[in-house]
Amino acid sequence: MPQLSLRIDLDPDGRIGPGKIELLEHIAAFGSISAGARRMNMSYKQAWGLVVEMNRIFGKPVIAAQKGGRRGGGAELTPVGMAVITRYRAIERAANEAAAAHMEALQEEIEQA
Repeated sequence: MPQLSLRIDLDPDGRIGPGKIELLEHIAAFGSISAGARRMNMSYKQAWGLVVEMNRIFGKPVIAAQKGGRRGGGAELTPVGMAVITRYRAIERAANEAAAAHMEALQEEIEQA
């Protein structure tokens, strides 16, 4: 079945899509940027770069990170980070609902080929 993938261009140099949202969700679930990155087979440096980009786009931090030490560091989403996920997922649901009939029609075209 065809699937819809959503990317939202927020400014000429900034966008969010499934990858950044998944990263935020993993950071929230595991309490760590590095753990979230590992879950996505991504380097910490790449994950941190995506977080920095999102901070720039939204003008506020999307995560609150604590530096490591004896007890290790950690990260949690800020209210902005949570809102980004919530709004993206709501937009995604609405787009999927609006496109459902068209996606089914595309699948029928594939099956008739």
